[in-house]
Amino acid sequence: MKKLLSVLTFLMICLHGIPQVVYEDVRNTGIYEFLDELANLKVITLNSVIKPYSRIYIAGKLYEAKKADTSAGTPAGKSKYKLNKRQRKELDFYLQEFKLEGSLLHVTRASRLADEYTYKVGFLFPKQPNMAVSLNPLGFQYQDSLLTFSVRPILGFQWMTNENGSDYHRWWGGSLFGYIGKNFGFYANLRDNNERVGLEYPEYFTPRQGQAYKPGTKTGVDFSEIKGGVCVSWNWGSFGLIKDRFVWGNNYHGANIFSGKAPSFPYIQLHLNPAKWFEFNYIHGWLNSEVIDSSRSYYSGNYYRVVFRNKFLAANMFTFFPWKGLNISFGNSVVYSDNGIQPVFLIPFMFFNSVDAANSSEINNAGQNSQIFLDISTRQIRHLNIWATLYIDELKFSRVLDPNSFNWTSWKLGFRLSDWPVRNLALTAEWTKTNPITYKHYIATTTFASNDYCLGSYLRDNSREFYFSLGYKPVRGLHIQLSYTLAQHGDEYIDVRSYNYDILGFMKNKTWQNQSIELTARYEFINNGYFFIQYLNSVSEGDVRYQPEFMHGKTNNLITGINIGF
Repeated sequence: MKKLLSVLTFLMICLHGIPQVVYEDVRNTGIYEFLDELANLKVITLNSVIKPYSRIYIAGKLYEAKKADTSAGTPAGKSKYKLNKRQRKELDFYLQEFKLEGSLLHVTRASRLADEYTYKVGFLFPKQPNMAVSLNPLGFQYQDSLLTFSVRPILGFQWMTNENGSDYHRWWGGSLFGYIGKNFGFYANLRDNNERVGLEYPEYFTPRQGQAYKPGTKTGVDFSEIKGGVCVSWNWGSFGLIKDRFVWGNNYHGANIFSGKAPSFPYIQLHLNPAKWFEFNYIHGWLNSEVIDSSRSYYSGNYYRVVFRNKFLAANMFTFFPWKGLNISFGNSVVYSDNGIQPVFLIPFMFFNSVDAANSSEINNAGQNSQIFLDISTRQIRHLNIWATLYIDELKFSRVLDPNSFNWTSWKLGFRLSDWPVRNLALTAEWTKTNPITYKHYIATTTFASNDYCLGSYLRDNSREFYFSLGYKPVRGLHIQLSYTLAQHGDEYIDVRSYNYDILGFMKNKTWQNQSIELTARYEFINNGYFFIQYLNSVSEGDVRYQPEFMHGKTNNLITGINIGF
């Protein structure tokens, strides 16, 4: 394995290209939603099935939008849509964040970095044109002919109260990212957290990101997370060793292929974009099985050293762009264990289910857990994004037309209507249905999970969700959103391969339901810095284990907080 990585790294460093891969945190919803808005208006093209985006990719799209807005309405203009006043200010605001990448794309200057930032602490490094301490974004920036990097603080606090009590969450840390030469990128992000009540445990139904909590009680909990990566790139692709969260599948309220809910884990990633009409993504990850390997666990003095069984993930996604605004993606994945890293799953373009068929047997149960997925997104009608995602764990065509049977699948359908009929207004609707057993597996080490968190939909199996939202952006940086969510869950079935699941059926018994209405106002006062206030009316019924005690029953929640840095 070490030799393989060494050879791949050497080959890619030797390739000529531009710096491309330092990833932007998926929690930075401001920039992701703005790019989505620009794509819905057909100002830019966007492949939104795979996230996070790289910073160089985001910068390229922002400068593409700037050029389109400047030339809109002219014979040479590719876009007929001119940005409105709020959108133009939003664009200039985010361009301030991506000044470093702008110079790497040869759009802005690199010789006098200090002159590129409007908001900066001028008395620091006055005679160092390659250095700047900026206030927007907040941090230290450096750039010369070889090295570009940025160091930034992370700080935040959230307070929440309802009829059952109050809760707080505070975090602090730092991040850095940079580029060396034309081919090498790196980044790291460390965040230490403390909560009065843990709100993201694996059993809870919440779209909030899961955490690797430190051992202890569910009150007064601590956890930390470090993410980062090193990547090499060339002009039509990249390769990296990364520890991060990734999201596969179009969505506005949680993906059902890879949701990014599980704690970050290490993986290698290959991204190829050899033609304008085709893109390919592949990952191979090291998951946390939480299954004890008793043969490798041992005592060291009075202490018992627990060793978990190994668990791996391989996944790929092929995306085609047959027409501008139409993206068709399909791929597959496999969760495998027990025999170490298998070279066949390191071949990026494989159909993993067929590869595994040679080992599958009802006698030795040696097969792995494979999945197939499909995602179609169209933005061919200006202002409108319509998409559908299908996740398949097991499919038999005989069940398709049988009303008394079902396949082990998860569907997600939705649309977003942006800036029509009212400017700066966005209407979103999303429906999700996941059949029983879809994310489960009868072998504990090959479940579609890491750290006991489902890698797919946050509602897991035998569930459905209806989500509607209305978002309004009256001025630059201010986002007001009203949303309604109806989430339902049925019986928990165990995959023992002896049930007649067709008799049990989809949600024959509704064991849990939550209805929530949220009104949120969020203002981004600097890049990566915002404060917010939210009112949440939540009504929960059924099994209490699916939510923290703090959220049981009917609650009226007031939530407010501030965040600086990602």
